[in-house]
Amino acid sequence: MKEDKAPSSPSLNDRIAQRVRDLRASCGLSLDALAVHCGVSRSMISLIERGESSPTAVVLEKLATGLGVPLAALFEATEPAASPVSRLADQPQWRDPHSGYVRRNVSPPGAVSPIQIVEVSFPPKARVAYETGAREPRIHQQVWVLEGRIEVTVGDVLHRLDAGDCLAMALDHPMSYHNPTRKTARYAVVITTAAASWR
Repeated sequence: MKEDKAPSSPSLNDRIAQRVRDLRASCGLSLDALAVHCGVSRSMISLIERGESSPTAVVLEKLATGLGVPLAALFEATEPAASPVSRLADQPQWRDPHSGYVRRNVSPPGAVSPIQIVEVSFPPKARVAYETGAREPRIHQQVWVLEGRIEVTVGDVLHRLDAGDCLAMALDHPMSYHNPTRKTARYAVVITTAAASWR
């Protein structure tokens, strides 16, 4: 029986660079237009697209909002997955240079699916605030705490979440994540762009 093996992949900065270039092109936006649209300077976007910058999660979220995609989309592979299985060793990890949080894209890269799964390791006392805005089509996500405790503020509403708790939200308000404890928290984020059809 033939076993699937993942091909070697470019660095994560190169992947982010390619994704931003491709998404900007698909939106028909110039560097200047995207800069105005998302509030990130033209020079910073240019550095990111050349793979010459290590942007923070906050900057990447602004870009994602301007491009109408979830943050996780900026870490996706440009080519469809060769296999429907995403092996732990092959799942790309990225560390936010500001807060130190580590995110891991769990879903198979480039899979044709409306669902994305991300796992986050959130350091003690860390805080990240996103100026998230509405996207079209509407994007929904759920945050499921696996270990520890986090505080998620959506708009003006604070949610205190312990291990096992799950929060559902739409990506259409500013939000922030905070780990108020002295221990690393771990949580999963499930994201979908498909409207729920069940009732």
